[in-house]
Amino acid sequence: MTVTVYDRGQMVIPAQARRQARIGQGGPLNMKKVRALTLLALMAGIALTLAAERKPNFVLVMADDQGWGDMGYTGYPGLKTPNFDALAREGLRFDNFHAAAPVCSPTRGSVMTGRTPNRFGCFSWGYPLRPQETTIAEALKPAGYRTGHFGKWHLGSVQKNSPVNPGASGFDTWVSAPNFFDLDPILSDQGKAVLFKGDSSDITVDLALKFIRECAQKQQPFLAVVWFGSPHAPHKALPADAALYAGLPKEKQHFCGEITAMDRAFGKLRASLRELGLRDQTVLWYCSDNGALPEVGSSGGRRGHKSQIYEGGLLVPALLEWPARVPQPRVVTMPCATYDIYPTLLELAGVTVAKQPPLDGISLVPVLEGKLKERPKPMGFWSYPASGVQTPSEQWMNELYADQQAGREPADPARLFSNAGQIKTGFSLNDFPGHAAWLDNAWKLHRIENKKNQTVKWELYDLAADPKEANNLAEKEAARAAAMRAQLEAWLKSVAGSLNGADYAR
Repeated sequence: MTVTVYDRGQMVIPAQARRQARIGQGGPLNMKKVRALTLLALMAGIALTLAAERKPNFVLVMADDQGWGDMGYTGYPGLKTPNFDALAREGLRFDNFHAAAPVCSPTRGSVMTGRTPNRFGCFSWGYPLRPQETTIAEALKPAGYRTGHFGKWHLGSVQKNSPVNPGASGFDTWVSAPNFFDLDPILSDQGKAVLFKGDSSDITVDLALKFIRECAQKQQPFLAVVWFGSPHAPHKALPADAALYAGLPKEKQHFCGEITAMDRAFGKLRASLRELGLRDQTVLWYCSDNGALPEVGSSGGRRGHKSQIYEGGLLVPALLEWPARVPQPRVVTMPCATYDIYPTLLELAGVTVAKQPPLDGISLVPVLEGKLKERPKPMGFWSYPASGVQTPSEQWMNELYADQQAGREPADPARLFSNAGQIKTGFSLNDFPGHAAWLDNAWKLHRIENKKNQTVKWELYDLAADPKEANNLAEKEAARAAAMRAQLEAWLKSVAGSLNGADYAR
């Protein structure tokens, strides 16, 4: 706003107001009109200043088991995802975005913490967060954010009195499931089991929008974590959604129908942010928790699938919208990962966490600004050979509902994850079982340990020339492989130290 000083009473008069208040061409000023126009201009300037200083809202949306190729815009034959496709055209499309792990719970933990999940013992599906970890919800609350979780949790319990339910992890409001959920689910509304009717994705978004509207009315910045339970197997789409794929095998009808339902719900969420006047000041970020399911899912031609750390098990669709800071559509090809979300949101919110333990993610703010094309810090992955923890959501929620209806509050320590804070030390700092990988822009090194004979196999791929990870260059590029091996093993040693609890002694 241009401001000039006029000499009558030293009044500060915006130039535009002065022009509009002239009486005739070049005539004297109508001072009454000047004062009114000046007040309006100054109020507009204050509003613009407040808007510029307002903290952005964050909406983090995640699918359950949607692979890189499981989108219309990535070429899944006949799949109807008009809302995802629209954002892929209009927003920021990540074409090289990775889950931090090839299964769900670890990846979700990486979003919460900015850390690779083995640092806090979340080895596989069903493992909880450690209560000692600082979550993104806990980090944002002191900065004035209202926090809400809706949908799949799978990082511990959704019962009262658990050290790792969403409320204990920093969420003010939560309506959550212990694992994936389908049609007509029972969800935990801050510990109370409630029966809902309809498709799980529609329900999840409706719950999130209720929270978002409340925050908008109070003009309070918010973090809304919206985690779908689809398209996890067994697939159960609404009849109308499955009917869209009548020519496909039954399993694919329901798989595709669930993705179309997610797309519809996501479209409603995006449209509602616009209707509420929140679109420009809200970071809307979508991704999946791991790579493609075998048989029904699509990795887009990459090697491997869910549970493997070849690209087919890690590469996921990801989209972002924030018109205020990302006004033009772009495609990001720099490698990114789910553990980048935490440091990105902290920087955007202007938050610094005291005694922050080591992060594996980096802030993607320079990427949003179009200033960063190559990743300055490699990404590590480690699939530790540990079985998952059974968390049968439908069974547990049915039993919780029945117990609460009868006036009982069950207290099974296994379902409360009461021991989540206990740290089992003694993990070796030199022996790293399982399959690990180190991704340095286009180059990816695999370390595959054979548990039976303690031998290690190394594989090196140039993903720019070989996205299917078919041509092992470990011998041909021996010097590069050796340098990357040293970096990977140093990172694995750091992760094992965190696993033993070293980070909490800071």
